Amino acid sequence: MVGRPNAGKSTLLNHLIGEKLAMVSKKAQATRKRMNIIVMHGEHQLIFVDTPGIHQKERLLNQFMLEEALKAMGDSDLILFLAPVTDKLDEYEKFLALDENKRAKHIVLLTKIDHVPQGKILEKLLEYQKYQDQFEAIIPFSVNKNVGKNALLDEVVKHLPESPPLFDTEIMTTDNIRDIYKELIRESVFENFSDEIPYESDVTIEKIYEEDDIDRIYATIVVEKESQKGIIVGNQGEGIKRVGKVARKQLELFAQKKIYLDLHVSVKKGWSKTRNALEEQGYFF
Repeated sequence: MVGRPNAGKSTLLNHLIGEKLAMVSKKAQATRKRMNIIVMHGEHQLIFVDTPGIHQKERLLNQFMLEEALKAMGDSDLILFLAPVTDKLDEYEKFLALDENKRAKHIVLLTKIDHVPQGKILEKLLEYQKYQDQFEAIIPFSVNKNVGKNALLDEVVKHLPESPPLFDTEIMTTDNIRDIYKELIRESVFENFSDEIPYESDVTIEKIYEEDDIDRIYATIVVEKESQKGIIVGNQGEGIKRVGKVARKQLELFAQKKIYLDLHVSVKKGWSKTRNALEEQGYFF
């Protein structure tokens, strides 16, 4: 699953699985690492890979994110390119220019079609016809209107190799619970401080104690400046309480049990700018 930042990849995957697993944020480039989402469609097991948005920037963290997307493209049997209906064809043309994607077939998903009149959708479909020899199919899709889900899954099945299920048919992701909890907390930071805190903020899960009726999570929000720490903590701790409240709600929805969440904020100056510091946060090149 690839596309520009904020194309809606994570939202679409959560829609396909029917659960909140992939991080969703209005902030561009929120997704940083690949995540496997396992969807059962009848007797077929489909493993979708959420990826960071395709973009070119010089910062080291952005380079890691681009490499994650390119690796996923190279490893996949089929690529789904998300193209918001309001976008020009520039992003799709950049995608075609990437060497790695020439190894795999791809489908164009024309997303967010509920945002425009029917005539605009037809116009955009006509624009893509000049590339019809490049893609396997083009499918209009709307998460909000629940349009295109079965058409997409049926089409994906046609282009994947046959094999026994690669994973237990009862699981929804190969990610461990620590990574999922981390992303849900990071999403809460972005939701509460989208304008004030740059996307270089991160979350470290220090400890998790799992019990039958409650999980106890101890986590640290990592920022690069003291001023950012002050913003998150807020006056008399109101900011971090707000982050914790929103995060706890999402964590409990996912875990289906009570969550005790202990949050702190730490300053690591320039953590996103050196390879060693990135690897300490779990971003391995």
